[in-house]
Amino acid sequence: MALGVWGSARPLTAAALALAMAVGAGAGAAGGPVAAVRQDPVTIDASRPVNTFTPDDALGVALDGMEKGEVATTLTPFNIAKMRSAGLKQVTYRTRPELGIEVWHWTEDGAWSDAAHAQGYWTGADNPAHDAKLTWGYSLPRRGDTIDNANNLGWSMIDDGDPATFWKSNPYLDPRYTGLAEQRPEWIVFSFEKPARVDAARIQWALPFARHYLVQYWDGPDSFSEGKQTADHPGRWRTFPSGDQTIAGDPADTVIRLADHPVASHFMRILMTQSSHTAPPGSTDIRDRLGYAVREVSLGVLKPDGSIDDAVRHAKVRDGQTVVQVSSTDPWHRAIDRDLDTEQPGLGFVFQSGLNAGKPLMVPVGVFYDTPENAAAEIRYIKRRGWPVTQIEAGEEADGQFIRPEDYADLYLQTAKAVHDVDPSLQFGGPSMEGALTGTWPDQAEGASWMGRFVAELKARGGLGEFQFYSFEHYAFDDVCRPLGGMLREETDMLDRIVSTNAADGVPRSIPWVISEYGFSPFAGRAMSEMPSALLAADIVGDFFTLGGHAAYMLGYTPDTPANQNFPCAGYGNMMLFEADDDGVAKWPMPEYFAEKMMLEDWGAPSGLPHRLFVAHTSVNDAEGRPYVAAYPLRAPDGHWSVMLVNRDQFHAYATPIRFADGAALGAGGKLRAVQYSSAQYRWLAKGEESHPTRDRPPARFTLAPGQPLVLPAMSLTVISGAGPAP
Repeated sequence: MALGVWGSARPLTAAALALAMAVGAGAGAAGGPVAAVRQDPVTIDASRPVNTFTPDDALGVALDGMEKGEVATTLTPFNIAKMRSAGLKQVTYRTRPELGIEVWHWTEDGAWSDAAHAQGYWTGADNPAHDAKLTWGYSLPRRGDTIDNANNLGWSMIDDGDPATFWKSNPYLDPRYTGLAEQRPEWIVFSFEKPARVDAARIQWALPFARHYLVQYWDGPDSFSEGKQTADHPGRWRTFPSGDQTIAGDPADTVIRLADHPVASHFMRILMTQSSHTAPPGSTDIRDRLGYAVREVSLGVLKPDGSIDDAVRHAKVRDGQTVVQVSSTDPWHRAIDRDLDTEQPGLGFVFQSGLNAGKPLMVPVGVFYDTPENAAAEIRYIKRRGWPVTQIEAGEEADGQFIRPEDYADLYLQTAKAVHDVDPSLQFGGPSMEGALTGTWPDQAEGASWMGRFVAELKARGGLGEFQFYSFEHYAFDDVCRPLGGMLREETDMLDRIVSTNAADGVPRSIPWVISEYGFSPFAGRAMSEMPSALLAADIVGDFFTLGGHAAYMLGYTPDTPANQNFPCAGYGNMMLFEADDDGVAKWPMPEYFAEKMMLEDWGAPSGLPHRLFVAHTSVNDAEGRPYVAAYPLRAPDGHWSVMLVNRDQFHAYATPIRFADGAALGAGGKLRAVQYSSAQYRWLAKGEESHPTRDRPPARFTLAPGQPLVLPAMSLTVISGAGPAP
């Protein structure tokens, strides 16, 4: 039969289909030969919908930052046309600078607070002379973190061995800006590869310094960052016997004795609670004297001559220094700090290219590494241009930057006010969590849930009304080398746990919940370019909307090439709608491309109208009680039913009669239309960086006569459509 057109050819019989799958799956695609077809009836509960959404508005794509030169080579008219052919009209614009401890200059026209020296705090022009095609991030020279979430090429100024450089905390966390009666503490954490023995410290302060501070060690499990804290062993910060320090006059560059005997711990912390509010000579900007600044720190064992046997490694390279994490970083920077190795497509270019098909774009504003003034200017710029924007997302991956939730709430509220002072109608939300269940360093009486503490602080400040949508990223698997079928079935439990845990932590269910990026894994590998990527995309969308989700954006809009990160066993692949050739031209449509089109054009057709989602039950589960087949029934406004079926079994096909709870069959005695995507349409050649599809066909389309069984091939995605009961 002809592919891509509705046909009347007879579908494969169960036996023939199983044989075809066994031959076509390949050694790596399905994990072995396919066994006999199993029976797995599907029952739809049509008594009440669990969600209502418009597919055109709910299914979207994330447009990410790029490497040097990629905007010009990737976002060509040809590639843009290919990208738009997927039908995804909702776009969320992602900012790599926020991940790399950088300030994003969304326009190159603007003003420095210290214009004479082209440095200070930057505010973009809200009516620039032209709309730039390229924009950049600017690295922060007062950086405190060793590790970032982008290219990870920088290092901490606290242990770089250079007393001329320094870290400074964010001045917008001072009571002058937060409006709080007291100053929140700021901190520096040192993470040692093995327990460090410490009984002395040397802190070389810059301006402003801490009038009062505590030097502490972590007493508890060593693997907090890996989520291994428990209620029985929560761990806590303990102050050294002589670690409670006050500086009455000017700070002295001397060694401080912290204890009579060394204490061994993986983690040490300097907790600063009172600022000197002193600025460098000649300063005229109040922000220069707000917060804390440190040039260099040594921690270790006191030697007989009064010096320190330093456990801190000092170097101007990330891998050469002890890992440092700080509570915040000053967004002060210079014109010379532009990062030319990464690029952002200009907002004007994105709108004018039609990448969002005229739909409102979800636009970010910097929060953690930026200023409220620059956020307000960005909104004025967008409004002057008349571009369609309804949602403004706060920053990106605040939890991954290790910021204290209460501090982020302070910055969030300042930014929300700045945005709403320009346009009260805009929906402000975020914080685009790196992981929806991220923990944070526990403080006594405050707990370790990042979102729980963030929401609690918004409530305490009377600012919960500024939390107008909740966004988080969802990359299902870190370990991409396990059996794929089990991983896919596991993902449903993950989303269930994410939603229930965040709701229990206080995230309001009355606001929209958005997956601002989703994909297989944060680490590139072969599964992202094989059939499982299509199945995972469908499962994430179906399950998230079943749980009440508002919108979900896949990552991988631009053409890309196969890559491998961290896990050689994972092979080569990538999150992408199209694989590009050597010249960056979109060449091969990938499984997720066809999955997105099936969801928009078949499952959610006509996609521009509201659809009602219902619950369906299957009967065959794996040993952990997880269903092999996931079913998502959707009812269009005209009464037409479409059921999306995901077979997450690597080894078995399933015959799936579909009925409603009252016993009526889907189709009501008429023909059913089926769209099916499996290894009969797609096959991947694993060849390192030269990997590419060798079979790359659109989904098969066929009709089923009344009573004719629908067979789901192993590891396949199917949409079956027909008549059903009225609501």
